[in-house]
Order: sequence, then structure tokens, then C-alpha cells
Amino acid sequence: MLLSVWVFAKDVKPPIIFSKAVYVNANTTRIPFKVIDQLIVVEADLLGRSGNFIIDTGSLNLILNQRHFMDRKTYELDGMDRSGVHASMDNVKQQVLNAFQMNAITVKSLNADVIDLSHFEDTKKMKLLGIIGYSVLKDFEVFIDLYLNQITLTKVDRHGERLTNKVYAEKIIDSVDFKLKRHSILLNGFIGKRPAKFVLDTGAEYNQLNEKIDPSIKAFFYPTKTMKLSDASGKSKQVTTGKLYRVQLNESIYFGPMKTVLTNLRQMKQAFGTTADGVLGFEFFKQQRTIINYKKQQLYFIAQPVIIENSN
Repeated sequence: MLLSVWVFAKDVKPPIIFSKAVYVNANTTRIPFKVIDQLIVVEADLLGRSGNFIIDTGSLNLILNQRHFMDRKTYELDGMDRSGVHASMDNVKQQVLNAFQMNAITVKSLNADVIDLSHFEDTKKMKLLGIIGYSVLKDFEVFIDLYLNQITLTKVDRHGERLTNKVYAEKIIDSVDFKLKRHSILLNGFIGKRPAKFVLDTGAEYNQLNEKIDPSIKAFFYPTKTMKLSDASGKSKQVTTGKLYRVQLNESIYFGPMKTVLTNLRQMKQAFGTTADGVLGFEFFKQQRTIINYKKQQLYFIAQPVIIENSN
């Protein structure tokens, strides 16, 4: 996903308000989300407009949809290019928001990108104001819970320590380290017994596996059909879909079969600032309740609830 930005006077503070957020404490807010086509979507108000924002760790900045912000005529930078995994997006405009507010939590001096997301909005059949990326999320510990359909943002210091101790009622059962490459979360893992590198992206509707990967790894991908995969620019390509088996991050964090597309990831370095064997997206978070701590470069995993079926 891709980005752009406007300059406001210093005394102007355009807040983004999550209308359904729950105020937990001075440094923590809990925001319910809905899932639209395997995208994590929160409802928010920004600059007098109400609509949806996609939570996307694969994006560098806050992205604003030009369709809903066309009255903003002054841009700090104009005509920039951004690259996505599947295509590049042209004519990106850049602007600086003075503040981005989530209940009591405020992020200051925030970059935002303004691009045309109208095609993507029409495809998803929703009013899409924009995309919330790394520049907003990096100063928080981010708990993405697809069991309760909520995201919890907890402010951290420069070392990644929470400013509030009592945040999670749930038990943390495991953790793994990751490397932060520019804005991207890079994980070392395994497919079968072969090492593999993954980018973790909450904005990826489907897991993606590089079609150029070693055949011994590709053997764990079981194709089922072909489909058209579209990006935010409206460009589409034919890909093979199927299920990927035997993915592990360590001896205790492993995954059941995950829906995955086999595709060419040649533009990955432009989009994410790194190369990898694949992208882990919605399917990852569906199986693991995950906390992201950018400062510590660690993922923490919350225990899944035990569901007792009624035998009657």
C-alpha cells in the first residue's frame, strides 16, 4: 500500500477520532474493527469526514484518499512515485499533519500521503478515507486481536517499554524477534525444515509466496485455482491460489494450512525496503493473536481462548 502529505499552520490540529474506541487509560486505547475482504478496517473521523481506515503495517505513512480530500490544494511535495508489491503508483502528493489524535493519545508532526484510492474503494464497496501505516503505529505496542476483532494501542517509550503496566488481561505465551527493515517487519522462519524470510503485513489480504522460491520450499504450496489480484492502484494480475503448509517461526509458533497466492514479488524491495520469500498477512493474524512492539523489534503472542463445545 502507498502514501502522500499536506502542510498546516502550527496552531491547526486536525484530529482523527475513532468514534467507537474505548478509553482504557491515559496511554492506551482499544479500537474495535471490522473485517472487509480480509482487511482490518477501523471507523474514524478526520478533518470533518467520516469513513474507514485500513490498518496496514506494510505502508510507511498515513495515506489519505484523494477522492475525499481533493479540496486540499497546497502540497509540500508533488508528483512523487511510490511502489507497491504488485505495481507502482504515480503522482503521490505529500503533506504534514500537525497532529493525529486517538482519544487521549496524540501523534505529532505526522507525515501523510495523498493518493487516488477511488478504484480500491469502489472494489471494496466502502467509504475509504485512507490507510494507517507505520508512521502512526511505530510509537505504540500494537495488539491485533482477530478473536475479539479489536486493536489495542499502548504508548511506549523510546526503549519500547509500556508507559502503563496494566494493559492486557490475556496471557502472553511466547515471543519472537524480528528485524525492522525501513518500516517493514522481517521475520525468519521455516517452511518445512527450510529457512524462509517473511514480511509481516496487516494490509495483505492473502499470504504471498514468491514464485521464484526454491522448489523444495514450493513443494509445501498446494495450488487450487487461479484468480485476479488487484492492488490499490487498480492494476491486477493473474495469480495462482492455494494453501501453504508447514510454516513455523520457532519450535512452538507454527501454523495450520494458510490461504496463499503464488506470485512474482520482484517489486518487494521498492515497497518494503527489503526482499523476502513471502508475505504473511491476514491468515497469520487469524491464527495468532499478536502484539507488535516496533521499538523492541519483538512480536508477542496471546493465548487463544479455549472454546468448550456444548454436547447437548
